[in-house]
Amino acid sequence: MATKIRLARGGSKKRPFYAIVVADSRMPRDGRFLEKVGTYNPLLAKDSEERVKLDLEKVQAWLDKGAVPTDRVVRFLEAAGLRAKTERNNPKKAVPGKKAQDRAKERADKAAAASSEE
Repeated sequence: MATKIRLARGGSKKRPFYAIVVADSRMPRDGRFLEKVGTYNPLLAKDSEERVKLDLEKVQAWLDKGAVPTDRVVRFLEAAGLRAKTERNNPKKAVPGKKAQDRAKERADKAAAASSEE
């Protein structure tokens, strides 16, 4: 059975609260799970200790059994010290889209034409 350590959403509309669960990868996001290993409350301050709570022993036991954490859970595990921090690189994140680049080029061309007329 392919198991994942992932988030299961709870809470009401616009007030998210997540349970960190170990579930069969074929089950729905908020469906049946094998074990609850922690909680995540994104509404709390980032430096709050209550924001992410993990039972590290249970998580380590599931990792030893072969459970695969999702990207968000990997970040929690890195912060808790269970995983080594990996270098993330997204060089295209700050690059504007094609239309924005075209608009900027048009503005630069107009400015160059206006300055050459003077």
